[in-house]
Amino acid sequence: MQSFDHLITTRPHEVRQVLISDLHLSPEEPALVQAFLALLEDCLALPALKRLFILGDWFEVWLGDDFYLSLSNEERQIHWLTPLIVKLKKLRIAGCKILVMHGNRDFLLGQPFCNLFGGELIYEPYTLAVGQQSYRLEHGDALCTDDKKYQFFRKVMRNRLTQWYLLNKSLEKRLAIADKLRQKSQQNNANKAAYIMDINENAVIQAVAGSDALLHGHTHRPDIHKTIHGKIRYVLGDWRLLDGDKRQQKVSAVIGAVIEEADSNHIKFDLFEFKIQV
Repeated sequence: MQSFDHLITTRPHEVRQVLISDLHLSPEEPALVQAFLALLEDCLALPALKRLFILGDWFEVWLGDDFYLSLSNEERQIHWLTPLIVKLKKLRIAGCKILVMHGNRDFLLGQPFCNLFGGELIYEPYTLAVGQQSYRLEHGDALCTDDKKYQFFRKVMRNRLTQWYLLNKSLEKRLAIADKLRQKSQQNNANKAAYIMDINENAVIQAVAGSDALLHGHTHRPDIHKTIHGKIRYVLGDWRLLDGDKRQQKVSAVIGAVIEEADSNHIKFDLFEFKIQV
């Protein structure tokens, strides 16, 4: 796995698609927000970039699109999300599609928010063509089938009736519910064995059966794995702060990219470690 300061800088004209996951952006972690803005600036400098995928957990918590859409123009001007929207819109105008998938933290994210920057909400599983190969994209939490309690919670929360119920509550009540759920999740995870919160091999085999490869995030365990049938499973990494106590902070993430090699017309996918000083 290669490591780069900023985005892939050796052959920027060959990068066709960029895939990221698990940014967990929030106003409480401004360094992560600045790192995402830096990545978008890098994306704007990639002349052949056609698509940016955000495969879930873009935000640490998302209480509904009205969390931002209900703000006045004056409130939006000083909101931490506004610079992201401005930069994403600039990227979309430059010809790059922005495709956003739900994660377990931001399942209430809707198309109205994506419309602000010309993005598209996509649903898992999503099929991505890489040359002659078919890649299955998903967030990854559905693959953690050993965690029975979480899978039940996921089923309830992804139900449209549950989401309608939540979105019809006030923002204050939704915030209280989110805080309570987060505390409960932290307590539950502290008592779970590590393997329970990782993927289940049988779930992976079933998921990748109709594809050549599987790509997901969620587990925060970036790597390239081979299944027992020889297919490849790529795991994107979460965005994390390095040297948090230093004045100049560095953020690291493992991201994916589809590269078209100009000298051979060969199209390939690979993982890269992205590092940025903020």
